[in-house]
Amino acid sequence: MKIVVCVKQVPDTKGGVKFNPDGTLNRAAMLTIMNPDDKAGLEAALRLKDQYGAEVTVLTMGLPKADEVLREAMAMGADKGILVTDRVLGGADTWATSTTIAGAIRNLDYDLIITGRQAIDGDTAQVGPQIAEHLGLPVISYAQNIKVEGDSVIVERQYEDRYHEVKAKMPCLITALSELNEPRYMTPGGIFDAYDKEVTVWGRPDLKDVDDANLGLKGSPTKIAKASDKVPKGAGEMLEGDSAEALVANLVGKFKEKHII
Repeated sequence: MKIVVCVKQVPDTKGGVKFNPDGTLNRAAMLTIMNPDDKAGLEAALRLKDQYGAEVTVLTMGLPKADEVLREAMAMGADKGILVTDRVLGGADTWATSTTIAGAIRNLDYDLIITGRQAIDGDTAQVGPQIAEHLGLPVISYAQNIKVEGDSVIVERQYEDRYHEVKAKMPCLITALSELNEPRYMTPGGIFDAYDKEVTVWGRPDLKDVDDANLGLKGSPTKIAKASDKVPKGAGEMLEGDSAEALVANLVGKFKEKHII
């Protein structure tokens, strides 16, 4: 079994975010981590590797420093890392990003593609299903459990108060929730091995069956109109009263004052 896991290096929001003049994130200036949903997808692939001897290839699109997230994935147990990086790919929205990643995946043999449900820097949940659409694959999103049965996968697809059990023949694409599992830690030996391995680096010429008109900022049909830092909330107002009834009356008065009720 051959599994491709798509991961993304995202800003560590605890350290704050910075923007370029055009409204896009200044990724070079921020501390970064592996996107949590992607990390859960990677762990799912590694568990399939442990169970079936699968080969796990991790692929990311980003700046040259995104090499770090591939090293982390290999230190956790992934076999290969591929970095797709090129200036012409910068500033991509979900459509241009999925076009690029699909163009890279066309170079690979795979039975299963796993992506995270969404990235914490965009929260669109669009890239995984768009990759599947570009490649003509069935997609199962919001996976909270994954099993393999012969040439098929059986996935518990999460809903708000229940789940659906969905079965699809491979090759297919699955998007994983961070609740899917508890990702393993890197091991000291794994870290040494990861930095002994070579990361494959691909650019625009290595992408298959893609049009330049669909790549990068120029090929993105959506544009950022405005970007700003998160506005901190105020301290709020503490209500006082001699009894529960007085507090409730005070609260209702405040709601009426603000035209909430």
